[in-house]
Amino acid sequence: MSNKVRYDCSQCPGYCCSYDYIETKPSDITRLAKHHGISVESARQRFTKAVEHEGEAIRVLRHRKDHVYKSMCMFFDQTERRCTIYEGRPQVCRDYPNGNTCGYFSFIKFERKHQGDESFIPSA
Repeated sequence: MSNKVRYDCSQCPGYCCSYDYIETKPSDITRLAKHHGISVESARQRFTKAVEHEGEAIRVLRHRKDHVYKSMCMFFDQTERRCTIYEGRPQVCRDYPNGNTCGYFSFIKFERKHQGDESFIPSA
């Protein structure tokens, strides 16, 4: 039995998708390739980029500009505020949040309650 807390992310504007480093492992790139019906190398080049993070070379999902946050994962629908590749998303997205709480989820619930506005998007 899993102790992982479930969240209703449907009212969140996608804060976790704005993280600068959404890491992709080789298995994630393979999953993306299969999801899009393209080669692994094509998926690697089109959807990820190499960066140095904490002294380590990693591959992360590419971003594009966003009207709520500075930038978002390239697979994030900025109108619907939803993932467009949910079934093909990387493992880090599947595992999020890694702990027992999502700090932004708690923050947004608190702010919306006190603002009296269920669609309020607070600045983080």
